[in-house]
Amino acid sequence: MKHLRTISFGIIIWILGVSVYSVSFYIPILEDLELQANILLSLGILPIVWFASKLYYTKKSTTKGYWLGLFFFLTATVLDALITVPLLIIPNGGTYYDFFTAPGFWLIGLEFIAATTLYWYANVFNKRNAANYL
Repeated sequence: MKHLRTISFGIIIWILGVSVYSVSFYIPILEDLELQANILLSLGILPIVWFASKLYYTKKSTTKGYWLGLFFFLTATVLDALITVPLLIIPNGGTYYDFFTAPGFWLIGLEFIAATTLYWYANVFNKRNAANYL
């Protein structure tokens, strides 16, 4: 695994995820804007992570999807702890505890790992195994 490359993609995923989360507050669809933001982030993070996985595996990496997703999620978690919580959550009355114990946070973490793992199985693992049979 190329750590700098993986961290770079993790940062891009985090930036896009925070953008989706923040922009969703300006388009009121539901009465509960927090729930709306979490729903849009949960739905929006899947194609973002999928596309980042696609870009990551263009360099013929041998990293399994589970580890890539875990590393993406850890990168985003560190950035959440350093930037998101102090700048967006605490000023609105939240805490680190509230943020990191929210079920939505862990659901998104599972989505990171599931999306990269599924991408790996669908596009990397199959091609590697198909080449072994030719």
